Amino acid sequence: MQTSLKLKLLVPILCLLVQTGVFSQNYSGSSDLRITDMVYGTLLTPETPTSKLAIIIPDSGPTDRDGNQQMMRNNSLKLLAEGLAQEGVASFRYDKRVLTLLKKNALQEDKLDFTMFIDDAVAVIDYFNKQGRFKEVFIIGHGQGSLIGMVATQQTATSGFISLTGAGQSIDQSIINQIALQMPDLKDKAATAFKTLKEKGKVKDYSPALGSIFRPAVQPFMASWMRYNPSEEIAKLKIPVIIIDGTNDLQTSPEEAIKLQAALPAASLSHIEGMNHVLRITGKDNLENSKTYNNTALPIASALIDTVSAFINRE
Repeated sequence: MQTSLKLKLLVPILCLLVQTGVFSQNYSGSSDLRITDMVYGTLLTPETPTSKLAIIIPDSGPTDRDGNQQMMRNNSLKLLAEGLAQEGVASFRYDKRVLTLLKKNALQEDKLDFTMFIDDAVAVIDYFNKQGRFKEVFIIGHGQGSLIGMVATQQTATSGFISLTGAGQSIDQSIINQIALQMPDLKDKAATAFKTLKEKGKVKDYSPALGSIFRPAVQPFMASWMRYNPSEEIAKLKIPVIIIDGTNDLQTSPEEAIKLQAALPAASLSHIEGMNHVLRITGKDNLENSKTYNNTALPIASALIDTVSAFINRE
């Protein structure tokens, strides 16, 4: 689900296949796993046995393990996993709970809570920790998955955390800032509605133009998401952290990564030149950028693979 506002940054509020990438297919195995009734994913292992595993948490919406949605197919997370395998890193990537519920014809928007996504991530981490196959487990959170990973990491044993194009402020503030840039007349109305939602758990008096953000069925989830501030959550981490963003990301500006590092100065910060939100190298043109969201043929940014694998494979 996206807002009815035509926001350039494409805030994806939670709604309600195979193309070869740049890397050769040198893998010892790709297996589908069921972690819980809500979590299904793919374990990809490199040709050479490894003790390192990266768990990839997808962005918002009904996103599958490959980084795709019904109207958006780019295989961003699939290519990320394949690239890491070439660098000797195993990975597990999984479908978002919303997609699983849709497939089961069991999605009830008003019953969703952000903590469900955290619980799913914790279940995945615990599964591999108990299995004992991998000595080091790293978390890669993409977009909304960055915040989910930050909180899940606090509840589990992990060796490192990678924030990939993650926000540095709470979702309500992110949306308010976007509205201020593109529809300034609605900024105060949005801020007031969010304030009421935060204080009372629901809001009835909001502008019709903000309807898809504040419609009743979505309000419980939005209220639960607002409770978490990424800058506060990342500051709680006691493990190695790297914050990665792209300079041509239309959805998450470089200022978000800067906010995260300000909250955790010990974290490394890497700006991938020219990379956008779906991990491709693009130009400054917005149309060119948006076309990559439905292009599986473009290779993933090689600098991203280099940066992530270097972080995971460090001694």
